[in-house]
Amino acid sequence: MKKALKYIVSQIVDNPEKVEIGELEDQEMINFTITVASSDMGRIIGKNGKVIRAIRNVVKISAIKQNKKINIALIENTPQPLA
Repeated sequence: MKKALKYIVSQIVDNPEKVEIGELEDQEMINFTITVASSDMGRIIGKNGKVIRAIRNVVKISAIKQNKKINIALIENTPQPLA
């Protein structure tokens, strides 16, 4: 599921090299975190959240086959200030 999620997100964004997918699995729940560049957040969310909702639905299909539940959270990758 993680590879599929990374592929889908990488195809949508302008900066695919900044896409990071985190995964934390409990007994019946898999938590994914998607980190993208701040300029790509709008592309991932989509108008009225339609794109992220579609991504969640596609990944949910695979999770259902494994009798798991998923949660996908978005995290904005903000540039670090230079010291």
